[in-house]
Amino acid sequence: MNKAKKLRNDCFALPQGVDWTPLDKALSHLEKSLTPIAEVEILPINQAIGRVLAGDLVAISNSPPFSNSAVDGYAFRCDPTDASEKKVLDLKEGRSAAGHPFSGVIGSGEALRIFTGAVLPSGADTVVLQEDISFQNGKISFFNSLKPGSNTRLVGEDLQTGQLIASKGDRLTTFMAASSISAGIKEAKVYKRLSVGVFSTGDELIDFQQNLNAGSVFDVNSPMLTSLFSKWGVQVTELGKVPDNLETLRNKLNEASETFDVLITSGGASAGDEDHLALLLNKEGTITEWRIAIKPGRPMAMGFWKNTPIFGLPGNPVAAATCALVFVRPAISKLSGGQWLVPQAFYVSAAFEKSKKSGRREFLRARLAGDKVEIFKSEGSGLTSGLAWATGFVELPDDDVTVKLGDKVKYIPFSSLDL
Repeated sequence: MNKAKKLRNDCFALPQGVDWTPLDKALSHLEKSLTPIAEVEILPINQAIGRVLAGDLVAISNSPPFSNSAVDGYAFRCDPTDASEKKVLDLKEGRSAAGHPFSGVIGSGEALRIFTGAVLPSGADTVVLQEDISFQNGKISFFNSLKPGSNTRLVGEDLQTGQLIASKGDRLTTFMAASSISAGIKEAKVYKRLSVGVFSTGDELIDFQQNLNAGSVFDVNSPMLTSLFSKWGVQVTELGKVPDNLETLRNKLNEASETFDVLITSGGASAGDEDHLALLLNKEGTITEWRIAIKPGRPMAMGFWKNTPIFGLPGNPVAAATCALVFVRPAISKLSGGQWLVPQAFYVSAAFEKSKKSGRREFLRARLAGDKVEIFKSEGSGLTSGLAWATGFVELPDDDVTVKLGDKVKYIPFSSLDL
């Protein structure tokens, strides 16, 4: 099990003297504070897809490794000084086929039958399409509008030996792997997948497969967060629910910290009498209660239990999901050895009106409607129906904002958050 935790105990601490930290400042601080905690392994290149690279991928050989034909046709040497409209060439005996190169040399005034992917024979530099020639009495003829190199792929045209294909910190994609294989790369140095444990806290929570009792609610956060993290390239395990009991929670933290690289909790991160997570971390671990100027997203805490980093998310599902997407997703990428992730966004005309005061960033559940974007009817952080309805967030800036119909607003699609 990977236990290479190298984070400083103060890496989550925000600057002193700040009551509510602006979101951009908090994210910048988190990005600069985190370093990879995952160990490294070497895998065959085709088994490394989806992993974060722990080293650059550099072409070992040229791709293509030899000059070859891009079409079925006839190979010959093109003379750029030949201005004749019609070219007549002697057809040389033999052929060059994929995997079966021609061993001879093509002389001046000669042509050789060649097929797609076949080695361009010595002496030839151009290929005329088979559809463009006429054949008669052992000769081929065609209208000469070709330039040297037409219908060929030159050696190293795609990749040359020593060329960078992908960089350390990139997540290896299928197409990166395909390009690497074409350049002779057989294996990749990658970070091991982080193991992440997820659990919720609260006496009111029950498993969704059970029947509701008076005062109980279904635990939405554990399965929701587990599903999110499973999409982000980590090994994630749902650890169930922990009641509001200090000793039970301590035992859970002790057990989980010995097994997992990162712990994700929801609920209990505030300063109330039943918020045992914050109490335990304050007394026996380390904790920073993040007072971030964001809605939804409070309360949130980050810290350590026996050198294992913990992200304590809010208990309300919408706030938990928002914090997971805004903070934990890029943090987990960085801890996994990857890049700090910034979601792609674009500006869309508003199909709504809204005013907000300055002082905090707001993330509104939103949905595209044609070439406009609309927002959910309520901003309640416990309304999971808004998450189900939405296709992304409208992000409103920290300043005073008055949005009128047709104004351009920043829209972040869920697809850019790997959902």
